[in-house]
Amino acid sequence: MCRIAGAPPRSLLQPLLLVLAALLQAPIKATSEGILCKTGFPEDVYNAVISRGLNEGQPLLNVRFRSCDEKIKVQFESSEPADFRVGEDGMVYAARSFQLSTDPTEFIIYAQDKETQQQWQVVVKLSIEPTFAEHSEKDENKIEEIVFPRQQYKHSSHLQRQKRDWVIPPINLPENSRGPFPQELVRIRSDRDKSLSLRYSVTGPGADQPPTGIFIINPISGQLSVTKPLDREQIASFHLRAHAVDVNGNQVENPIDIVINVIDMNDNRPEFLHQVWNGTVPEGSKPGTYVMTVTAIDADDPNALNGMLRYRILSQAPSTPSPNMFTINNETGDIITVAAGLDREKVQQYTLIIQATDMEGNPTYGLSNTATAVITVTDVNDNPPEFTAMTFYGEVPENRVDVIVANLTVTDKDQPHTPAWNAMYRMTGGDPTGRFTILTDPNSNDGLVTVVKPIDFETNRMFVLTVAAENQVPLAKGIQHPPQSTATVSITVIDVNESPYFVPNPKLIRQEEGLLAGKMLTTFTAQDPDRYMQQTALRYSKLSDPANWLKIDPVSGQITTIAVLDRESQYVENNMYNATFLASDSGIPPMSGTGTLQIYLLDINDNAPQVHPQEATTCETLQPNATNITATDRDIDPNAGPFAFELPETPPSIKRNWTVIRISGDHAQLSLRIRFLEAGIYDVPIIITDSGNPPKSSTSILKVKVCQCDINGDCTDVDRIVGAGLGTGAIIAILLCIIILLILVLMFVVWMKRRDKERQAKQLLIDPEDDVRDNILKYDEEGGGEEDQDYDLSQLQQPDTIEPDAIKPVGIRRLDERPIHAEPQYPVRSAAPHPGDIGDFINEGLKAADNDPTAPPYDSLLVFDYEGSGSTAGSLSSLNSSSSGGEQDYDYLNDWGPRFKKLADMYGGGDD
Repeated sequence: MCRIAGAPPRSLLQPLLLVLAALLQAPIKATSEGILCKTGFPEDVYNAVISRGLNEGQPLLNVRFRSCDEKIKVQFESSEPADFRVGEDGMVYAARSFQLSTDPTEFIIYAQDKETQQQWQVVVKLSIEPTFAEHSEKDENKIEEIVFPRQQYKHSSHLQRQKRDWVIPPINLPENSRGPFPQELVRIRSDRDKSLSLRYSVTGPGADQPPTGIFIINPISGQLSVTKPLDREQIASFHLRAHAVDVNGNQVENPIDIVINVIDMNDNRPEFLHQVWNGTVPEGSKPGTYVMTVTAIDADDPNALNGMLRYRILSQAPSTPSPNMFTINNETGDIITVAAGLDREKVQQYTLIIQATDMEGNPTYGLSNTATAVITVTDVNDNPPEFTAMTFYGEVPENRVDVIVANLTVTDKDQPHTPAWNAMYRMTGGDPTGRFTILTDPNSNDGLVTVVKPIDFETNRMFVLTVAAENQVPLAKGIQHPPQSTATVSITVIDVNESPYFVPNPKLIRQEEGLLAGKMLTTFTAQDPDRYMQQTALRYSKLSDPANWLKIDPVSGQITTIAVLDRESQYVENNMYNATFLASDSGIPPMSGTGTLQIYLLDINDNAPQVHPQEATTCETLQPNATNITATDRDIDPNAGPFAFELPETPPSIKRNWTVIRISGDHAQLSLRIRFLEAGIYDVPIIITDSGNPPKSSTSILKVKVCQCDINGDCTDVDRIVGAGLGTGAIIAILLCIIILLILVLMFVVWMKRRDKERQAKQLLIDPEDDVRDNILKYDEEGGGEEDQDYDLSQLQQPDTIEPDAIKPVGIRRLDERPIHAEPQYPVRSAAPHPGDIGDFINEGLKAADNDPTAPPYDSLLVFDYEGSGSTAGSLSSLNSSSSGGEQDYDYLNDWGPRFKKLADMYGGGDD
C-alpha cells in the first residue's frame, strides 16, 4: 500500500508562493520620455528580498538588459565577483555559500559591449526576508513517505487475486527554491525492509540520465532529495522510477513511478517581440479603426496567472487633439482609434508607451515590461491645390516653339511628392487651336505653360488662357474644390523680324536646252511676312548654281542665263536642274529666306550617235565572223533611236571587205564580205544616223581585230598575242621592265669589273701554280680552315703581344704568312704622349721598312704606333723613299720564292 505523510497544508503553500513571487519581482521604471528604443538597463536600481543564508549557485534575481540592436553582444560583470556572479542571461547567482548581514547589501552590475567596449551599469540591492521559523519546523517534521505496494502471497491452497499497483500522486516542487540543498522531498520504503536488508535507487531523466544529479536517493533510508533549484521554463516535470533490491541485487519490489511537477513561480517578466512597433492609420479615420497589434510573451506557465498578460497604454505623445486618441485590447494587444480628429497636417506621428503585465495585470504582484508603438498618420487627399495668384502673365516671341512662357505656382498641404500632392494642370479655355500645353515640374509642383505650335504676331497678338489645377488622385469625400483652384494666364506675343519666303517654293519652269547666254528665264521673287515693321525692299542673290548658268537681278528678282543650257550636263539629273536663291531684308537683325528654282530641260537633237563598243574581234574566215555593235546617243527619244547604220564609200576597201546589217533600232551586225581576211587590226568607219528632226549623224571608227579562230569561233592564244594591239599602259609596263633589266645588267657588270681588279691584285702575289681557283686545296687535318676562322682580335689592339712565328709548328703554317727572316730593328716610339719630332720617327720607320725583306706585300697585320690629331709631321705625301723606283734593284725578288715570281718577272727583268 502507498502511504503519503508530512504534506504541508494547502493554506500554508499559497501564502508562501505569493511571498516568493513578491521576493523575485523587480520593479520596472516605465519611461515615456523617448519615442525610440534606448539600449541599456531599463531601471536604475534592482531590488530583491532573499534569505540570509546563501548557497553557491543559488539564483537571486534577474537584471534585464534592453538591446535595440540584435548584433550587440553584452558581457556582464559584478563589482563583487567573489560573492556574486552574473550569467549571460542576466541572472545573478551566489558565487559561494555565505551568510548575508542584516543590513541591505549593495553591489553594481556592469554590462559591456564586446565590440565597441561601451559600458552600462545598474545598482542591485539585496534585503533579508523575514524568517518563518514556525513553518520551517513543521515542514522539516513532515516529510512525505512512499511505500511500495504490498505483494499478495499464497498462504493456503486457494489462490488470491493480486491487487493492482497503486497510482502514486505527483510531487509538486516549486521552482527557484532557496534550499538549503540537498532538500528532502519524500521517503521511499518497502514494508519488507524489516526482514531483508534492502537498497533503494531511482532512475530516469534528472537522476541517472541527463540532466543527471538533480535528484538523489539515500540507498539505505530511501530518502529522495533535490540537489539544486529547479527551473520550470527548462523542465516542467520529471518522471522517475524507484527501485528496491536486496544486497545481492535481486529485485524485491516492482518499480514504482514518481512524477515530480515543477510548480511555476512568477520569475519571468513579459517580453515584447519588438521593442519598437510601427503602425499606420489614415488621417480622418473614424473611431474604431484598427491600427496595429503589439505582442508580448511570458516564459512562465501560460495556463497560470504567472503567464497571463494584460496590455494597457501608459502614455500618448503628443496629446492633441485628445489625450486618448487610441485604446488597446488588454488581452489581444490590438490598438484601435477611439477619437476622431486625426489630421496629418497637424500631427504626423503619435508615440504610445505600451505596458504588458502578467498575473492578469495585477499591479501589486504582476511583473511588467514596456514597449514603444509609433503610429504614423498617413496622408489622404483632403487638401486641393490652390493657385498663389488669380492671374499669371507671360510673353513669347512669335514663331518660337518649346518655350516656357509662364510659371504657375500652387500650394497643397498634403504630403509632398505623393499622388495627393502632385498637381495636374489643364486648360479650360482660351486656346482653341492647341498652341499651348502645361507641364508639371515634379520637384516644385509648378505648372509650366509651354508653346507647342508657332504663333504669328500678325494674326494673334495676345492669348488669355483659363487653367485649373487638380491632384493625381481624387479628393476625399466631402472635400470640394475652392475657387483658388482656377486661374487665368495672360500671354503677350512679341513681334520679331521674320524671314522672307519665296512664292511658290520650289518654282518649276520648262525650257528647251541650248538656250543661249543673256536670255531671260523667269522672275523669282519673295514676300516679307512683317507687315508692321518699316523695312526697305528685299534684295536677291544667288546661293547655289552648280553649272554657273544663271544670274538674278538683286532688286527685281529677274533670272537670266549666262551660259548655254545643256540637258546632257553632269549637273542635270532626270532632265531637272536645281538652283537656289536668297532673299534678304533690312530688319534688325536682318533675316533671309531661300527659294529653289527647278528648270525642266527639254531635249533637242544636239548630240550625234556613237558606236559602242569601239573595239571588236572577228575571225579571218567568212564563217563565223559576225560582230554585234550598238549605237548610243546622249539625246533622248525622239532624238535618239532607231538608228541607221551604213559604211562610207571611201575608201573602197571598206565596202569591199565589210558589210553592216541593222538587226534592231539600236543594234547592228558587222561581218566580212570576203571569204578570208589576213589577221590584224583594222579601222572600220561606220556612219550612224539618229531619228531626230532634223536627224544627226556621225562617223565612228570601230577597231576590229581579225584573228585565227578555233572551231568555236574563239581566237586562239597565239593569234591573240600576235594580233592584239598594245595599249599605252602595256607599252609603259614593257619600258619599265626593260629599264629595270638594264639597271640590273649594269650593276652586274660593275660588280664583275671590281671583282676582276681584286683578282688581278691577288694574282700579283700568287703563283699560277698556286692558283686555287680551279684546284682543290688539301688540308692536313679534317675540317681544315679552322685556323683561318679563329681570329684573335686582341692582337689588333696589342700588336707587340703577337706570338712569334718561330714558335709555331712548321706543319700548320699558312702559305701566305710572312716568311721567317730576321726582323729589322724598327724605331721605338717615345713614351711621351706626344713625341716631339714625329717626322723623324716616321722617316726612320719608313727607312727600316724599305730595308725589311719581310715587309708586305703579304697577308699581314699593319701596325700603327701613333694615333692622335694635330700631328706636326705634315703630309705623308712629302716623304720620299730612300731610292726612287727607277734606281731600285728588284733582283732580290727572285729569291723570295714562287709566290713572288710575278713581281720578279715584272720588275726584275730589266728592259725585258
